[in-house]
Amino acid sequence: MKHRIRILAADLEWTAELLDNETGSAIWEALPIEGKVHRWGEEIYFEIPVKLPEASDARQEMAVGELAYWPVGAAFCIFFGPTPVSVSGEPRAYSNVNPCGRLLDDPISLSDVPEGAILRLERIE
Repeated sequence: MKHRIRILAADLEWTAELLDNETGSAIWEALPIEGKVHRWGEEIYFEIPVKLPEASDARQEMAVGELAYWPVGAAFCIFFGPTPVSVSGEPRAYSNVNPCGRLLDDPISLSDVPEGAILRLERIE
């Protein structure tokens, strides 16, 4: 079963859906989570209290609005545009990430979230 979450930062809000996979389930079980935003191009990421290995479907090429878990940094990632390692203008992670969900709202306002802002993930029951 897919789970819906709310993402809150800088007086902004988005709805997202976690995938029904090991990574999505582990993140769901850890909610609510708060962290300090780091920006890397048009990617937001922050460390979360979830420790998982690289999944069999891990990859670097992502889609706009896709959510992922970065095993190397134990971080939750939100992709909304090109990153410094993008090749064709599409989001690309620094190294393999585990896909875990997608935004249901337009990701354009993620560009308004500043470095260092507090981001919160919470369940929508």
